[in-house]
Amino acid sequence: MGTAPELRHNLTADAQVRQISEHGWHLQIPPGPAGQYRLSQLDDYAHLKRHEFPWHPPVHLRLKARASQTSLPGTWGFGLWNDPFSMTMGFGGGTRRLPTLPNAAWFFFASPENYLSLRDDLPASGSLAATFQSRYIPAPLLAPVALALPLLLLPPMVRLLRRLGRNVIKQSAAELDLDVTAWHSYAIEWTSRRIVFRLDNQVISQTNLAPAGPMGLVIWIDNQYAALTPGGRLRYGALAHSTSAWIEIDELQIISDCAST
Repeated sequence: MGTAPELRHNLTADAQVRQISEHGWHLQIPPGPAGQYRLSQLDDYAHLKRHEFPWHPPVHLRLKARASQTSLPGTWGFGLWNDPFSMTMGFGGGTRRLPTLPNAAWFFFASPENYLSLRDDLPASGSLAATFQSRYIPAPLLAPVALALPLLLLPPMVRLLRRLGRNVIKQSAAELDLDVTAWHSYAIEWTSRRIVFRLDNQVISQTNLAPAGPMGLVIWIDNQYAALTPGGRLRYGALAHSTSAWIEIDELQIISDCAST
């Protein structure tokens, strides 16, 4: 069945979400200095426990989108994921959850400060159609990793983490060539065995690395960056920008026979 999901706002100070049509929204973050995190997000899972997330395959997500600038500082995008790091977030009264390994299928746009790949042969920033497929590991077993995070200041440990991570987190990513300031149609087809990405009704990427469900819908723009580089450097933070940054989406629809109710 086709649905327009029930979306909730997650906003930092002075960020905005404004409805522009029956199935369209304008998401905006204000200008500001580096070191101050800014987020405008819509999602359908923040109030849920992770096992209650609403989407299981088969799912067909489609929408139109555009952005205010060719390269926005931070990240923005839309798609499906399992919100693996939500324990530290909790914006808008969202449920705090223990961290888990990532599963995602999304269109992801990242400024050059980002390096978001464990593999050296995949694009790690820019305009991407990307997936993460992870093995299930119970959250309590990941606690020792969290305790070891201070060691990630050491380049040898970063390089070791990237090598180990490739064994449990599988990735695919295809770089997109498009003007993001113009309206484009995007679609993600998620089955239990395959992900297909379409741009303007043309298949631009497909992979057998289908993430495990359940997942939630997320649409966001923020000024955050993170980089786990092949050379062993870990960097993260919030970028400055001198003007407001925004994205707009329209004609949002999810088609699924297996949506939770």
